[in-house]
Amino acid sequence: MQRISSKWTFFYKRVFPLAWFGFIAIFVLSVLLGRRGPLVWALPAFLVMPVAMAVFGYALFRKLVFDLVDEVWDDGDALVVNNSGVEERVPLKNIINVGFSAFTNPERVTLTLREPSHLGAEITFSPPKRFLPFSRSPIINELIERIDVARRQGQ
Repeated sequence: MQRISSKWTFFYKRVFPLAWFGFIAIFVLSVLLGRRGPLVWALPAFLVMPVAMAVFGYALFRKLVFDLVDEVWDDGDALVVNNSGVEERVPLKNIINVGFSAFTNPERVTLTLREPSHLGAEITFSPPKRFLPFSRSPIINELIERIDVARRQGQ
């Protein structure tokens, strides 16, 4: 089997959000614990921005990162998808659409399924990084062609 998802998914889903919210927490704690004297008027100004960053970060992570599956492996006539300990085998003929967004970070590939799996009706993953980031992924292009062939043979 060949891995067709990025090895950076763990970093995007677990490490980067932890670093983001950890930095915000450290900043807020340093402001609260390090203040000296009557700076009560300045305290809200130092708390508004971290709260805004936390809300913005959560919304962005929820939209772009938290729905990514952990791993996707190509097994010839099917894809093997792993997410949080749940493994699902998705036949290529069960995929009705492949969406690819190259202008997000991380890049996203969304597979829309004919029949929903245990992971839902859509499976989203990040493809491997490549040298020219603004071009179509050759792995995904080949996957689209194979899905089309599998659908035609399945009819």
